[in-house]
Formats: sequence, C-alpha cells, structure tokens
Amino acid sequence: MAVVATPLPLPLSSLTVPQLRKRPLPAGQPRAWYESHNRRLKALRLATALLDTGVYHPVQASDERIRALAPLIGVHPPSDTTCRLVRSLMRR
Repeated sequence: MAVVATPLPLPLSSLTVPQLRKRPLPAGQPRAWYESHNRRLKALRLATALLDTGVYHPVQASDERIRALAPLIGVHPPSDTTCRLVRSLMRR
C-alpha cells in the first residue's frame, strides 16, 4: 500500500508577493468598473494567500482571518464585500 503525503500548509513567513510589471488600466471606463476590477484583484490575492496557509474551505475563512492576513501580503484590510468575494472565489 502506497503512502500518500498530504500537503502541509506553508508558514506565513514563506508567503511572497510576486513582483509583476504593472500595466496601466484602460482609459474611459466608468469609475465602478475600476473599483470592481481592483476589488477582484485584491480578493484573488487574498484567496491565494489563504490557500497557501492551509485554509481550503470558505467556512474557515472568517472576516477576521482574512483581515489579519491582508497586512502580511501587503494589501489594505478588505471590506465586508471583499471578504465575501474571497469566500466565493474559494468555493469555485
């Protein structure tokens, strides 16, 4: 019988923020589009960081846990709406 290794959660000190070259957003969009776009990017960063720390289910991702992780990855604390979006991304 083969032994299956379960992945261990990464320690918070090993989280890295990728240094991607930023491109300007397209001009001429309504302000709501930019807010929604930036909210989705932030939620995706937070969801990825939660997965890296071993939080695999949305039930485990409370608002407090998400907000505590935000400064560790270099983003401002998220709003309630962003926290809900993080959990919905984790469901998928």
